[in-house]
Amino acid sequence: MGVFTLGGLTTAPASTRTDLLAPATLAALEDLGWLEQVGVVEIDPDISDTAATRDAFGLDASHLANCVVVAGKREGVERIAACVVLSTTRADVNNTVKRMLDVRKASFLPMDRAVELTGMEYGGITPIGIPAEWPVLVDSRVGEQDVVIIGSGVRRSKILLPGRLLAELPAARSIDGLGLEVAAG
Repeated sequence: MGVFTLGGLTTAPASTRTDLLAPATLAALEDLGWLEQVGVVEIDPDISDTAATRDAFGLDASHLANCVVVAGKREGVERIAACVVLSTTRADVNNTVKRMLDVRKASFLPMDRAVELTGMEYGGITPIGIPAEWPVLVDSRVGEQDVVIIGSGVRRSKILLPGRLLAELPAARSIDGLGLEVAAG
């Protein structure tokens, strides 16, 4: 297990290429017992952006997922969540995420804070290994994918895994309609 071929990508089990994982991601995969179920593949960091990865490896956009970090405040307390949506959608920050966090206004966490708080590289942030107190909001369509491609915590690799595993993360909630369709063009 842990070997996936999708488009021009073929993974190795994460257990055999732990050097391609951010420390927090590796620790989470070990804790979850997923090192053999998850595949990892080395890529050029210059193509770690979702669209560049899709184009470089001939991937269907419905197999790529993005993880964004969103925050809001309630009674002076910051509430942060990781949101996972397919690359064909964008996180519904102004409605769904705001409701889930129970805040008046939600917005993307600035890049430098997201990097600092996750211990991951920008462009590689993944829901696997984020701070334990953060909820992981997963669009239900992500969980329906046989294989989904996400960040590994570093820009030089990607993780491939069954989408259902993301909805099984300890702090995960599967949410219908978290991702809004992006207009083609």
